[in-house]
Amino acid sequence: MTQIQAWVGDKLMPVDKTEAHARGLRHKAVSIFVMDGDKLLIQKRAAGRDHSAGKWSNTCCSHPDWDERPEHCAVRRLREELGITGLYPAHADRIEYRAEVAEGLIEHEVVEVYLAHVRPGMQITPDPHEVSETRWVGLYDLAAEVRRHPERFSKWLRIYMNEQMGRIFSTLIC
Repeated sequence: MTQIQAWVGDKLMPVDKTEAHARGLRHKAVSIFVMDGDKLLIQKRAAGRDHSAGKWSNTCCSHPDWDERPEHCAVRRLREELGITGLYPAHADRIEYRAEVAEGLIEHEVVEVYLAHVRPGMQITPDPHEVSETRWVGLYDLAAEVRRHPERFSKWLRIYMNEQMGRIFSTLIC
């Protein structure tokens, strides 16, 4: 049972991840975007994921464990989901959103957003239980694709690209 950091009333408490989503509790999360110039690494979530399976999403995202700092969670999930090591993402912003992600499951997240830049020789070895496919896509091409075909993308990636792109990628957008 994964215990994440969620607010119950005004108090931050350890709560089972599934319970937090079922109750729509506000909780902490991380989202990571790995960039190669103006290209972003995105992933298609594996068929067995608890929600948003088969949807394209940002490089990776997760919830810090109860006793875990967000920056440590970002590094851990890059390794666990994509086999990426040796990257230390920089904090870019904090964003809050609420969205129904599946029948009866709600993400009400306070997201620490991180950016990382590809390093020479970086290997990507996705865990097939987490990720079915990866691809590199230009930032503006992705924004256009999300607008044209929103059903192909996770709810949070739609929010990031449609509402928060300027904030998240402010250092990259001219």
